[in-house]
Amino acid sequence: MGIGLIIAIMAMVAAGIVECFRLKYAKKDCRQCGSASSLSIFWQIPQYVLIGASEVFMYVGQLEFFNDQAPDGLKSFGSALCMTSISLGNYVSSLLVTIVMKFSTRDQMPGWIPSNLNKGHLDRFYFLLAALTMADLGVYIICAKWYKSIKLEGKYEDSNSKGSDDVMV
Repeated sequence: MGIGLIIAIMAMVAAGIVECFRLKYAKKDCRQCGSASSLSIFWQIPQYVLIGASEVFMYVGQLEFFNDQAPDGLKSFGSALCMTSISLGNYVSSLLVTIVMKFSTRDQMPGWIPSNLNKGHLDRFYFLLAALTMADLGVYIICAKWYKSIKLEGKYEDSNSKGSDDVMV
């Protein structure tokens, strides 16, 4: 899961850099342009690849943790907790966008995420996400060092007490 967080940080930094580059060449005062940009959509491929890799590490690792550390009778509850944490993360993401919009929009300033992205600073939002993910990585490292893995009875039998092909799973 830590690897997934590191890759997510790299993805947000890459997205922020691409957005800085896009804003540099965006037509900010063009009224007919809407949100047009001369930058190719293919510049977003690295961010999407990194986010996909990050989610693979995060979700698979999280599901494996919940399944490995739950007793046999609570495996489905562990899977449900995993999916619930993903759902809550999506709600927190929506809340974060709302908070950023509220605090970054002042007077006649369009804020970080306006309807015309050429007039905003989406790059700052990406860098904020990278900073929050770094903080999340720090909390993860602290919790991972503090956590003591449990060994469930009956999950792995001693090979001396039974035959090698009689391992309970």
